[in-house]
Amino acid sequence: MTADVSLAAGRGYLAIPGPSVIPDAVLQAMHRPSPNIYAGELIDLTATLVPDLRRVARTAHNVAIYISNGHGAWEAALMNTLQPGDKVLVPASGRFALGWGEMAEALGIDVEILDYGTGKPWDMDQVASRLAADRAHQIKAVLAVHVDTSSSIRNDVAAMRACLDATGHPALLMADCIASLGCDRFEMDDWGVDVMVSACQKGLMVPAGMSFVFFSPKAAEVRARLPRISRYWDWSPRANPEEFYQYFGGTAPTHHLYGLRAALDLIHGEGIEQVWARHHRLAQAIWAACEVWGADGPLRMNVQDVALRSNAVTSLHIGGDNATRLRGWLEQNLGLTLGIGLGMAPPNSPEWHGYLRFGHMGHVNGQMIMGLLGGVDTGLKALGIAHGSGAVEAAAKVLAGVRGEQAPDQPATSCCG
Repeated sequence: MTADVSLAAGRGYLAIPGPSVIPDAVLQAMHRPSPNIYAGELIDLTATLVPDLRRVARTAHNVAIYISNGHGAWEAALMNTLQPGDKVLVPASGRFALGWGEMAEALGIDVEILDYGTGKPWDMDQVASRLAADRAHQIKAVLAVHVDTSSSIRNDVAAMRACLDATGHPALLMADCIASLGCDRFEMDDWGVDVMVSACQKGLMVPAGMSFVFFSPKAAEVRARLPRISRYWDWSPRANPEEFYQYFGGTAPTHHLYGLRAALDLIHGEGIEQVWARHHRLAQAIWAACEVWGADGPLRMNVQDVALRSNAVTSLHIGGDNATRLRGWLEQNLGLTLGIGLGMAPPNSPEWHGYLRFGHMGHVNGQMIMGLLGGVDTGLKALGIAHGSGAVEAAAKVLAGVRGEQAPDQPATSCCG
């Protein structure tokens, strides 16, 4: 390939950790005139979404739909459960946990952060010690990010519930599953989660614009005791509407609802257990390739412990300005877009240009992942970035079933050592 020939024509591949690749079925479902929002098929369609959203979240409880991104779901969860002056505990393994804490602070909530940096999961012994020390139960909620999209660490939400129970602490367990829902195993009811937030643009495969807050009866009781709440953010009429408009606090996000219906049909048609298994196997192929590249070059996965890696996103460091160079070359020459490094270094620092991320969430299959890895291998060669050889071969062996499983789909639940 010569320097003056671009191979980027054709359908591009957006391999960033959200918004994810949108299935043709979702695009086709959304390609329609605006429907009537007062009667007819849209009202009937919306009624089918709620039980199917619950199936993805593995809950029998409530779901509220918001016209917002994930940040809106953060705020909705906080507004329905906490008041200014309340205290929350935020165990942080990346930028998004810190961001949820910053939003709480802006609402007048007292935020205590246990910061584990960007390379470590929660320290459950430390969390248990802090909860046990809170004898007055000043901590009203734990804001727990399941998969932090910046660091790609997957934390053990079930172990967090075990620690709360072991210490007899009544705080709400609130989980951010924006990156993980529909990609990594998540069991809201079985894991004892009180509030879960997510959004539509990652594992749910719909263009950004809708978010969801799932909540348990315990969380609903907390909401009922609040003296006041914004009419728009109130999850009660959204979860139990008397009129259709109350699902959304106003006009429905009409085309997103059609897209979501098509996406949920794809998820449930495949089966959620198979969806999780597919993401895990594809992630294994990516990890195998990264290990080979890094054996003779600067590329490193951020999460070294296989059991702590997300099946939806992989955060990488390749040093110097290599990440920015690689991302630019791939997009310009091959039509492949990789994710920027986020929260791993200040954006105005030279170190920022050494981080990148692979998104492998939602509508992805084996040939797409092999295309991603083949593209990256090509870019490394074109730019002269040192790397081990045989990465694509290693990934192919994983997808062919030649290599054994690298890790269980979900680390074993543990608490307090």
